[in-house]
Amino acid sequence: MSEPVEDLPLEALPLDGWHRARGARMVPFAGYHMPIQYEGIIAEHLWTRTHAGLFDVSHMGQLLISGDGVDEGLEALLPADIKGLGEGRQRYSLLLNEEGGILDDLMVTRRADGLYVVVNGAVKHDDIGHLREHLADEITINHMEDQALLAVQGPEAVAAVARLAPGVEALFFMQAGAFAIDGVPVWISRSGYTGEDGVEISLPAEAAERIATLLCEQPEVKPIGLGARDSLRLEAGLPLYGHDLSPETTPVSADLGFALSKRRREEGGFPGHARIIAERAAGPALKRVGLFVEGRQPVREGGLVVNVEGEPVGHVTSGGFSPSLQAPIAMAYIPTAAAIVGQEVLLEQRGKRIVATVAAMPFVTHRYHRQGAAK
Repeated sequence: MSEPVEDLPLEALPLDGWHRARGARMVPFAGYHMPIQYEGIIAEHLWTRTHAGLFDVSHMGQLLISGDGVDEGLEALLPADIKGLGEGRQRYSLLLNEEGGILDDLMVTRRADGLYVVVNGAVKHDDIGHLREHLADEITINHMEDQALLAVQGPEAVAAVARLAPGVEALFFMQAGAFAIDGVPVWISRSGYTGEDGVEISLPAEAAERIATLLCEQPEVKPIGLGARDSLRLEAGLPLYGHDLSPETTPVSADLGFALSKRRREEGGFPGHARIIAERAAGPALKRVGLFVEGRQPVREGGLVVNVEGEPVGHVTSGGFSPSLQAPIAMAYIPTAAAIVGQEVLLEQRGKRIVATVAAMPFVTHRYHRQGAAK
């Protein structure tokens, strides 16, 4: 996700009226009216960590890419192993520019009818334009504008969804399949962006109100706004496009090396390969890290990382108060030499110096339902 483009009229989500009827406070985000909270960010955050929250992420771009040579075409733009992606399997990847900078982060899933790709809302039209420019003419890009996207996240999420879509409980993390809810065909993946177990549900926009209502009739599920979604993903150490990721950051500096598959690292053939391999060997100038911030006051995006002389050497990209840890946390880009867990760094916000300590991420342990994991 990233910020809305100013001066463009805001669009309404398929669930706009549904959110307002439930008391949501709506704000501009990624070109849409989005619910930021219902009963309060902290309460919604903690409910998701202990039960299940319903998030409307219909602003995201849903694409179905198909045609001869689609695997090779996407591998020329992404560092992921698309050829090795089995049906019903999902993979996190990065759309890269020629210098290896990140244009967007996205999810790719193999379906019987093509590759289902979910991109960030604020840059989805840029992404589609980039894909159309670089993919061969015989490859079709279907922007699925008639589909809504809902995420149900939390330790009780799958049990709640399985009452409506039996069989979902058999999925493991990063697996997906076709199901039905109340007779409506849906596509469900066991994934999400909170660090919790849960699912994302792609469904016809015309059925969004009916299915959202059915989901929230489950005792574990409450609607949750954008504010808690942000604090949950920050605790999970997950970067936000337009904040922690940008065309100026590479997968190595963003600490997203896991998104560079072994085969692709060795074979190359994706944008910025030479630079990325060099950074892996020598280390980037700056690296994304987590920070525990001393005191009670969060350091927000735009805060500076400074040396003892007060000279800027890095910057904070996300920051806030952690409801789970009851302490302020942040993500920042700092010199790689200082990116050591336990290392103290100095931050500066509105002229005030604040001490922070480099932290291991995630701040709160991921609870994904992984195949082969111990019970």
